[in-house]
Amino acid sequence: MDEEKDYLVEEFDNEPDTWEKGEEEEKTAFLATLATRGEKESETEASLNELGKLAKTAGIAVLGKYTQKRENPESSTYFGKGFLEELSRKMHQNNADFLIVNDELTPVQARNIENDYGIKVLDRTEIILSIFHQHAHTKEAKLQVRLAELQYQLPRLRRQSENYDQEHGTVRSRGGSASRGMGEKQIEVDKRIIKDNIRKIKQAIAEISKNKETQRKQREKSKKICLVGYTNAGKSTLFNALTEAGVLVEDKLFATLDSTTRQLKLSTSFPVVISDTVGFISRLPHQLVASFTATLMEVEDADLLLHIVDLSDERYEYYIEQVQSVLKEIGADNIPQILVFNKIDLVDSIQLNLAKKRYPDAIFISALNKSHLEDLLQKVEEKLFQNRLYQMFLPYDKGSLASLLHEIGDIKKEEYQADGIFLEAIINQEDLHYFQDYLLT
Repeated sequence: MDEEKDYLVEEFDNEPDTWEKGEEEEKTAFLATLATRGEKESETEASLNELGKLAKTAGIAVLGKYTQKRENPESSTYFGKGFLEELSRKMHQNNADFLIVNDELTPVQARNIENDYGIKVLDRTEIILSIFHQHAHTKEAKLQVRLAELQYQLPRLRRQSENYDQEHGTVRSRGGSASRGMGEKQIEVDKRIIKDNIRKIKQAIAEISKNKETQRKQREKSKKICLVGYTNAGKSTLFNALTEAGVLVEDKLFATLDSTTRQLKLSTSFPVVISDTVGFISRLPHQLVASFTATLMEVEDADLLLHIVDLSDERYEYYIEQVQSVLKEIGADNIPQILVFNKIDLVDSIQLNLAKKRYPDAIFISALNKSHLEDLLQKVEEKLFQNRLYQMFLPYDKGSLASLLHEIGDIKKEEYQADGIFLEAIINQEDLHYFQDYLLT
């Protein structure tokens, strides 16, 4: 079984890069979105700006951004006819490579836009998949991204086949039944190949999940913390600050795809591990959520989540909602959380104080400057272990207990008196039974 799994991984490692053509030279694009009734102009603009960041991360230069106000998307072309005609004209004038739509298009919508207006179209999901593809480095991440790509491609084979013909200078007749029949047969062959590959990749990912489950059971005696948050919130920077792990940090969306786990040293002797995870984003493609089950298992299995928020981003409240939505989707919304506002070095005192009033239980830090990390660690210990400050008096013949307290507690005060030792120490609830008989009220 192991040999088959390794062969499968290598097989998909050596496949041609789906997105290779887009990486040879910088491509250009226009962005377009729909603004429905009730949507604020600021929300529409912020969403388009986020799409612009996604395009930049994918290596695509943005030439312009356009919005159409509509009650609902057009079923056949998503946008209205006049809007698409104007966009098509501008794209041809500027030799733009793509129109990027801020939503996931149906196969029919994408095909009709390309055929009727003579432009190439990418949707939001394709851009996110492209970024994940570029940033997947481990075999696990590559398999998970490949699975998501295939699941996205399967219902869109006809459109991709037509694009392939156009790029290679061939013309598929639309009138002749024989030609159409040949196309149908090839699509069926392609479908079988993709379905077979999906099955194989799912088997390989299941093996990875099985191995992770074994590792999880080996760590059952450890407390587990996971960093979660919107993409580019600073999770990896905080992870490095807490563990000195040296995880790659980039000012890009989805710089981290592979979960990384390290030990976290706290004042208690109880073993604690912390994991950095993939960032979330609004309208995260369901294909990716489904394929990244092995990675997201770290989140589902955590005892505590540190929800990292970029305080310097004016949409942080919206991002908090989006992260909570994804946590609910993967069944992790009931796990205890600490809200951690990061990048306080980038905001003024007024904005900081307003956030502190609005979120009185949150912790405010700068992971980059390593400021207020001690506040975070103290909060973590309180949440994980229900730590409290206790007073106790230990007779001198209980020296072994005094030594144990120094190992597993945080000593705040220690006085040697005539008949014993008076101590004030922070102890977690799980260790309290050792000292129960010597506690002072």
